[in-house]
Amino acid sequence: MRLIVPLAALVSAALASAACGGDDPVRERPAGAAGPASPSAPPAIAVIPADGTAAARPDRGIVVTALRGTLTRVAARAGGRPVPGRLSADRRVWRSRWTLRPGAVHAVAATGTAGSATARFTTLRPAQTFRIADVTPLPGETVGVGMPLIVTFDRPIADRAAVERALEVRMSRRVAGAWRWTDARQAVFRPRRYWPAGQRVTLLAHTAGVRSAPGVFGAADHVAGFRVGPSRISVVDVRRHRMTVRVNGRPARSAGISAGKGGTRAYTTTSGVHLTMAKGDPVIMTSDWMGVTDRKDPRYYRKEVRHAVQISASGEYVHAAPWSVAQQGRANVSHGCVNASPEFARWFYDQTLRGDVVLITGTDRPLEWNNGWGYWQIPWTRWVMGSALRKPAAPGRPRT
Repeated sequence: MRLIVPLAALVSAALASAACGGDDPVRERPAGAAGPASPSAPPAIAVIPADGTAAARPDRGIVVTALRGTLTRVAARAGGRPVPGRLSADRRVWRSRWTLRPGAVHAVAATGTAGSATARFTTLRPAQTFRIADVTPLPGETVGVGMPLIVTFDRPIADRAAVERALEVRMSRRVAGAWRWTDARQAVFRPRRYWPAGQRVTLLAHTAGVRSAPGVFGAADHVAGFRVGPSRISVVDVRRHRMTVRVNGRPARSAGISAGKGGTRAYTTTSGVHLTMAKGDPVIMTSDWMGVTDRKDPRYYRKEVRHAVQISASGEYVHAAPWSVAQQGRANVSHGCVNASPEFARWFYDQTLRGDVVLITGTDRPLEWNNGWGYWQIPWTRWVMGSALRKPAAPGRPRT
């Protein structure tokens, strides 16, 4: 049987309910005022990845969103270490700055004007990873003003743009610079102009969790740094048979030299911006590079050379050549190297840092950009086009 309640009774009950003390969900509260939430109220803050996620993609990072109100504080940690992030201008969204460490437990705690939220999740442990295999210069090395920053990976990189975004270069003095990929495993950074003397540079490779290819993620971050020494720029004028060295813009030494005798491409010294790459005392130089190994061949030679500074990958050096002192300053008689007197070669050897500039002029054989560190042979606009992002690198935070 259906129960019929008089309308008056319903009205009385409603009035009595409205008059009762207690929590009225309809009553207005001042902004930010505390009070028990209704069981059906939506959450104020959302965290992605969600709490309890067991294999979160590290390349997708963390996103904290204020569904109501704004965020006041977000703290994220991975294995006890803080995870850096950025808050949007309207304070509604916080995103992790870099990708996340693979196979690590992450904890997030967020508070806002309308509530709070926590989440704990684990990033996936990838079956395949990539790492940085080598960084040139060496950590803490003092280098010349032309020195490139060369990063070599242990496997080919398919998504070069993703990896390049993770390569942050910090400098004590900000200058324009850009990355260029020389092949699938190597990226090279150089400034638009030579480094300022005294510059301090740090590479922070935030590669942990970067997805370089389907199923392949960065295993770890990598940090390396170097310092730029004095500006040492040498000019070798092949036609005048002269080498002049300037340090911090001032003439330091000038001496007669003998360059490649020419006649063939092999014996012609390359013109262009060279960088000093290595040095040795002594260095054994042979005619093997020409394919001449027969001692009876008139072109054959094998010499122990003192105070040799390498300036290309094709075997060009600035080195002591006591056998050609009479021709130095007068004629070009070498196989392509820059011959100098023993005294000048020793001085140059002692002064030289890797990455010092040696500009050679006066020949019809240009230095190829990939012949050693011939990267300054590429004009700046073309250099930038070798970036996976097709633009100069975003300047990192100044190094202090």
